[in-house]
Amino acid sequence: MSTDALSDVLSAVRLSGSVFFDVTAKSPWVAEAPPAAQIANEVTPGAQHAIEYHVVTRGSCWISLISEAVFGPVRLEEGDIAVIPHGDPHVVSSAPGMRAEPNLDMHRRPEDANALPFALRTGGEGASDTHVICGFFSCDARPFNPLLDSLPRFMRLRRDDSQGLLDQFIRFAAAETENKRAGSQSVLNRLSELMFVEVIRLHMDQLANNSTGWLAGLRDPLVGRALTLLHARPTHAWTLEELAAQAAASRSVLADRFSQLVGCPPIQYLTQWRMQIAAKRLADPGVKVAAVAHEIGYESEAAFSRAFKKIVGRSPSQWRTGLS
Repeated sequence: MSTDALSDVLSAVRLSGSVFFDVTAKSPWVAEAPPAAQIANEVTPGAQHAIEYHVVTRGSCWISLISEAVFGPVRLEEGDIAVIPHGDPHVVSSAPGMRAEPNLDMHRRPEDANALPFALRTGGEGASDTHVICGFFSCDARPFNPLLDSLPRFMRLRRDDSQGLLDQFIRFAAAETENKRAGSQSVLNRLSELMFVEVIRLHMDQLANNSTGWLAGLRDPLVGRALTLLHARPTHAWTLEELAAQAAASRSVLADRFSQLVGCPPIQYLTQWRMQIAAKRLADPGVKVAAVAHEIGYESEAAFSRAFKKIVGRSPSQWRTGLS
């Protein structure tokens, strides 16, 4: 049995995309986004984390992270996509160096989902005309999201980076926002999720050879094989010996390479991954803790509860209570 580890993670952390703002702006204009932690629950009720993105479909603009001193403002051209994986506050504007007061109320999801995306016209009387589609990806950040942990604070993808695939997403999204028809919101949300997957794949392809992190591990031939095996059979009683044999490597080589790239030994990774699967199942109030324990490979509820509390810091029942 084989599996796609990236798809597996995206499903287990409950990635969900939404298009929130359809912005047409004339210079001068500026919009400031608050930290995602302040608005995640407003954007998607119950969401642990929100990743914001901006797609420039016409014109150009500038973006800068307020909390990031590593680089200055970045110019986004038509066809560019900017993603802020860790939810840093940031500014999008017609010129670098501009600031504004964040409007938290604007990020409250309307009761009528068909009201999205909010159509905004902003700015002054300048000649420039910029169109930006802005939205969010909500996901679980806890107890274990290896993908999120491996992403940088800022990602910028150019139209040419994907040999036209991102451009197709952008054109489809622009058409849906301009000509809203029945089901447009669902179409836009699914398009945004597809776009996110392509952004992640492009980012993985562009990683430097000395990069570390979960995506670097997924790209590595040996560690990638081991991750595929673990994700294909997470309930199996894996040992390092068996995993190394199936990955066609010695125990020491696999353990060293896996720890170097992913940041922990293979069996520890498996335990953490099992807890993420369990956390997703515990979100369903109709599922008993004993059933979850059995589903992820534990022979007893007590053994599962001990492992869950050791990794997560709370018992399964306390975790479930915290979700409500």
